Amino acid sequence: MTALVSVRDLAGRFGRTPVVSGVSFDIEAGQCVAIVGESGSGKSVTARALLGLTGGSVTATQLRFDSTNIANASSRQLQRLRGRDIGFISQGALVALDPLRPVGREIADSLRLHSSLTAAQRQSRVLELLAEVGIPKPILRASQRPDELSGGLRQRAVIASAIALRPRLLIADEPTTALDTTVQSGILDLLERLRDDGAAIVLISHDLAVVSRLASHLMVMKTGHVVESGPTERLLSDPQHPYTRSLIAAVPTGRPRFSRLTKTPAGEPAPVATAPFTQAPFTHEEVLAASSLSRRFGSVLAVDDVSFSLRRGRTLGIVGESGSGKTTLARLVLALERPDSGRVSLLGEPWTGVPESARRARRPRIGAIYQDALSSFDPRWTVGRILTDALDSAAGVSELLASVGLSPELAGRHPRHLSGGQQQRVAIARAIAARPDILVCDEPVSSLDVSVQAQVLDLLDELQRSRGLSYLFITHDLGVVRHMSDEVLVMRHGRVVESGVTESVFTTPEQQYTRELIASAPRLP
Repeated sequence: MTALVSVRDLAGRFGRTPVVSGVSFDIEAGQCVAIVGESGSGKSVTARALLGLTGGSVTATQLRFDSTNIANASSRQLQRLRGRDIGFISQGALVALDPLRPVGREIADSLRLHSSLTAAQRQSRVLELLAEVGIPKPILRASQRPDELSGGLRQRAVIASAIALRPRLLIADEPTTALDTTVQSGILDLLERLRDDGAAIVLISHDLAVVSRLASHLMVMKTGHVVESGPTERLLSDPQHPYTRSLIAAVPTGRPRFSRLTKTPAGEPAPVATAPFTQAPFTHEEVLAASSLSRRFGSVLAVDDVSFSLRRGRTLGIVGESGSGKTTLARLVLALERPDSGRVSLLGEPWTGVPESARRARRPRIGAIYQDALSSFDPRWTVGRILTDALDSAAGVSELLASVGLSPELAGRHPRHLSGGQQQRVAIARAIAARPDILVCDEPVSSLDVSVQAQVLDLLDELQRSRGLSYLFITHDLGVVRHMSDEVLVMRHGRVVESGVTESVFTTPEQQYTRELIASAPRLP
């Protein structure tokens, strides 16, 4: 069978900097090929070369889609292919959609450009697509702008746009990164159906469990080269290259609390300290408590009668599907939203229901780490300026960078020139600058590849053990929350449906919804 996609000796560079070299692979119709590797390994550049969208210089002895030579194709030829024959699911769902247009119009664009459907037919098709990717209330969501949707809903809207015309090749760059477990399972079902119907798929993912479910062939990339490739099941069960083994070892699923995830390949420097974790300063002191919190937005009850307690040196995980109220709860805890009823106490004193002037002196005692680290920084400021602002002094910046495993030399650089893992470390450094007692971590590792995620999780563990920090840890990744949390809350439709000691909730869940969440999570073979 002639491959639908054929790549030979692909090389790419930005200016004088090579980013990809010697990459070759084929993809047949109805086959999924996955590419994994750490940030900067060349995964996205390799995939984007098939769209002619690398932004750099690309050469190849062969770069073919069907009968089209991508390397020599004109702009007009590539425009005809994009959307109609080649679909693209962008990783950056938070910024991939036009912020000024309703998502329905965004999805309808490819239908308008590449089909003869009438306006009414396009509108009907948009609603079908939104329902297909699991977006509830399609008519309402089609009329909303991206800023009115959660990150998970935006990701699903991007997927709907990419598959609108049932392309023969689908390039999926981290398609399930922002999605909770149950929605992720539905999207993987959809991608499986597209693959089984004959679509070829290039899957880029840091989630090896997702890769194991969807891809028949796996390519492992590092510093622009393919270090290992072959059938997915063989590579995941019997990896030959040290780097592949380190990626698999970094997966948190099934790893005990406070066990290190970072495994350094032979001959390479350790990315974080590898000494045993210090003894945790656990106490029974309550540092944060919520009592009967509720918050309504119009007719939507986003948080409904939620109560919990967090002790010093402990981690409380919060899981639930998109729209379950996790982030609204975090904003209530940070006093960025005012509850309609209920209260929050911080270190034994009222935190909500008091004027901001009464909170100001205690603000440094609680910090936050967000999912999109880069967007949380002032783009005009260097790393040093960001941390100086957090410290109220330039003194201590080098020590703060060192505490999160970064070189003091990075102080003079802007965050946009750092890798994703470095950006998240700067965000953590900023959060701990005021020596808080509590950190609210809202999806702090969901956008990171597995090896960098492992480094950041190990760092958070070390900081907790050495400083006695307490974490409110919000994530859709059940493997991460099980590894990081002492106790867990499971939320649905704004309410806590189950809570308890993490291992008890995961091994003997009492509620059907919790059982469904756990069952739908993809697993490594």
